[in-house]
Amino acid sequence: MSARRVLAGSALALLMPASLLAWSESGSATDTSDATTSVAPTTSVRKAAKQKVSIEALPQIVHQGKGTASANSAKAAITATIKPVKVGRKVKLQVKSGSKWKTVSTVKQDGKGRAQFAAPATRSGAAATYRVQALKFGGLKAVKSSSVSTEKWLAPTYTDEFSGSSLSPLWAHRGQVYEKESLRLCSKGDPSAVKVGGGSVRLSVTKDKQAKGKCKAKENGKVVGKFAYRLNGHIGTENAFAFKYGVAAARMKMHQLRGQHASFWLQPVGGNHPASDGHEIDIIEYFGNQHPQGGLTSFIHRYQGNRLVKTGSWIKNSTSFLAGKKDGWSKTYHVFSVEWTPKVLIFRIDGKETWRISGNISSAPQYPILSLLASDYELSEMKDKQLPQHMYVDWVRVWETGS
Repeated sequence: MSARRVLAGSALALLMPASLLAWSESGSATDTSDATTSVAPTTSVRKAAKQKVSIEALPQIVHQGKGTASANSAKAAITATIKPVKVGRKVKLQVKSGSKWKTVSTVKQDGKGRAQFAAPATRSGAAATYRVQALKFGGLKAVKSSSVSTEKWLAPTYTDEFSGSSLSPLWAHRGQVYEKESLRLCSKGDPSAVKVGGGSVRLSVTKDKQAKGKCKAKENGKVVGKFAYRLNGHIGTENAFAFKYGVAAARMKMHQLRGQHASFWLQPVGGNHPASDGHEIDIIEYFGNQHPQGGLTSFIHRYQGNRLVKTGSWIKNSTSFLAGKKDGWSKTYHVFSVEWTPKVLIFRIDGKETWRISGNISSAPQYPILSLLASDYELSEMKDKQLPQHMYVDWVRVWETGS
């Protein structure tokens, strides 16, 4: 099996029973200023002449492409935020090379003041050190950030690249009964809907050939039709691996049709209930091609007292996170991730932020789940004869940071 667990400090929560981008190779401008010998932090903030520049180095969570590939070939995400915001201002990403700085990419500042890059996490086999330089623009002088390093992210706590032909023992099959409470009276998890091969795990929705008759699917309490019973690919690491704070990421290629939804999500150890300190964190859900709202969502399900509160939304302008017109969520792989700290959750696609939420953040260890689920309320979106549907996961990684 290729699942790998690495102890990364005393904060590890491991449970054993008795997770506008730009990269260019061009550019050779060098700058010998601001050379340092000490290891740079992962984040830094610099203030200069009425300007503020913050920069953050994140793990290797940028990895768009058609085929499976090693998780080590993913790029690190580097995000700089410059204030005041000047849309269109050019920002250069520079990598430290010896005592000099080499410009490796240039992007323009967006409406939120960000300049977002994808860059190699290592250089000559060691951690890479980066900084940005915002060029003079609109009466503002050029300004440089402090430097940041990728060193913190070079050893993930957990990684699975789904090599071989079977799941790692850390993964278990979930939801293997038809249950009304989960809005899946017509579908259930089943090992036959999960297949490992070709460097990925395939999760499917298929017809349950052992079930007799049709199932009456309901939406908002009303019957919307009769459909074949379905089997879902639904796996998680409950009772085997969990973590507290850090970055969790999965490289995924989604299914095609509406009628089911692909998910990468986290559940708290012990479950999500009124007494829990954790929440259900839906890092990404995809409801199929041709969805009128783009198909991608991120949600948090948490209790306030005895009331379950759902927070999140459809990801706006989701096509802006694609690499071009030929790209698509069911055509190529993309990395979906969440950065989890005691104060905030930040969701990203290939290193580009989609949404964040702060306040009342989960403080309980959480474990990852992968699923392709056909919930009763969405079955009417497709015909039985259009089954099976498949999603693929190339790799899953977690970088645990602790509090």
